[in-house]
Amino acid sequence: MNRAAVSWRDISEPEWLGRAASFAETVLDRRGAEGWELSILFCGDDFIRELNREYRGKDEATDVLSFELGEKVKEGEESVFLAGDIVISLPALDRNAADFSVERDEELKRLIVHGILHLSGMDHPDNDPEQPMLKEQESILASLAPERIS
Repeated sequence: MNRAAVSWRDISEPEWLGRAASFAETVLDRRGAEGWELSILFCGDDFIRELNREYRGKDEATDVLSFELGEKVKEGEESVFLAGDIVISLPALDRNAADFSVERDEELKRLIVHGILHLSGMDHPDNDPEQPMLKEQESILASLAPERIS
């Protein structure tokens, strides 16, 4: 069983937090993950900018950051994979949705999928849509298009 914990910081509590967790778990199931645990933190631009500056040397707000842990632990008889943490800026999400002319819900799902793919060890050197990771991202989004979060 996969588990996603969600929380928020420096923003009002989103009413859809539980649905975001369920969506992340659905994505993990779709990818064939078993026993994964991850966390998703929704925040404002100031906090994600601090993280981006500290961990990537980029003094700017970004939309999503992933912090891969990748550690297996035993919980009783079960083995659990602690995948890591995903941080998503809701103001950046809103800017992306406007810039790319997509619904907020679609962009929210895209950022969750993007973060999960990074926790899975995937990466992309640029934002060319032909990058394997970005193609996988869009494939997952297409397959889960009917799912709604916000």
